[in-house]
Amino acid sequence: MFRNRWWIVFGSVLGLIVGNVTVLQFSASVLMKPIMAELGWNRSMVSAAVLLGSVFAALATPVAGKLMDRHGIKRVTLAAITLFALAIAAMSLAPGIPLVFLAMFSLVGLFSAGQAPLPYAKAIAASFDRRRGLAMGIAMTGVGLGAALVPRLTQLYLDRFGWRGAYVAVGLTVFVIAFVAVGLFVGDADGSPRTAVAQARVRGLPGIEARAALRSPHFWMLAVVFLCIPIVANGTIVHLVPLLTDRGIPASRAVVVFSGIGASLIVGRLLCGFLLDRFFGPHVAIVFVVLPALGVATLLASRDPLLTTLGAVLIGVGMGAEVDLIAYLQSRYFGLRAFGQIYGYLFAVFTIGSGIGPFAMGASYDATGSYRPALIAFVAVLACAAWLLMRLPRRYPFPVMAHGEERVKEDPSPASLA
Repeated sequence: MFRNRWWIVFGSVLGLIVGNVTVLQFSASVLMKPIMAELGWNRSMVSAAVLLGSVFAALATPVAGKLMDRHGIKRVTLAAITLFALAIAAMSLAPGIPLVFLAMFSLVGLFSAGQAPLPYAKAIAASFDRRRGLAMGIAMTGVGLGAALVPRLTQLYLDRFGWRGAYVAVGLTVFVIAFVAVGLFVGDADGSPRTAVAQARVRGLPGIEARAALRSPHFWMLAVVFLCIPIVANGTIVHLVPLLTDRGIPASRAVVVFSGIGASLIVGRLLCGFLLDRFFGPHVAIVFVVLPALGVATLLASRDPLLTTLGAVLIGVGMGAEVDLIAYLQSRYFGLRAFGQIYGYLFAVFTIGSGIGPFAMGASYDATGSYRPALIAFVAVLACAAWLLMRLPRRYPFPVMAHGEERVKEDPSPASLA
């Protein structure tokens, strides 16, 4: 009933609504001030918890990718979703002891690695070639939908149950939505959990091994790019509600603006996926670096609520593209043979950046009483990313094959890839 490959895209949209990016970052922004108020902590403390969660997610992501290459997507992801949901719900029991709170949030990050874009991107890359960019773009709109829905749901749970009950409700929501999505729609293209080597031989997947990718300077250029972008995007977005309320905008309106970022995320992902199938990937990526740079500049230049919202939307458009770009550029520069493991390394770097950004914003505020120093630094960070993208090779080692979708999906013989 669900064998058509576009069901994988549908399941990915559904699962990524409650992916680790939206849950770790967006729910934290809504719950930050209530946690601070009850436990008597400053913004750096809560931001440090998000940073640690991101670091542990980064450490676990390559391991999750390797396990998926070896044992299959569905088996590993369903187990990870269960553990991730339980860890989120357990945050309701967090005491007012900083080290314990940090340790518990670190476990949330650790188990979140299997409910990242990784399994969804891997399933789509194995099933699409000629329309890979579009399929990725559509699938990753789930993050945009999550950015719109998760803050509103979290605020609703917070109003009804307090921040502790909100964590239980968020964990239950993650489990129900993601488990159904992966269980019904998302899995390996051939349905079998072969080892990585056997899968490459039988299916003839083009690509290089993870060790070879790690020796490539192009891998490290991409790694730095995908470190820089989330530092800016996630750093600004996680602190957006406090930033807006500091400027005199009511909390209820700030959450509405924050949720509206989801629309820009969706636009960014769809536009990026559409352009990747038609233009050179690094050039497309530069566009989605410039847009958030303009957004940060807008936040620096004006405190007007309307312009502040516009700046946040521009940052959201850029944030809406980076996950698509990781999967697409990796598949073109390094192929599919060790997709899970290589993607795990790149997404680990991305996850670290997602934690550094919020921590830098919190530290800037606590040290100076303003987010301005961090925002100025963010412009320089994005300039570095754009420069590296311009230095990538102009030709893909693994370009689109003629009738690529049919070959990836239906013709597993190595000879067909010659």
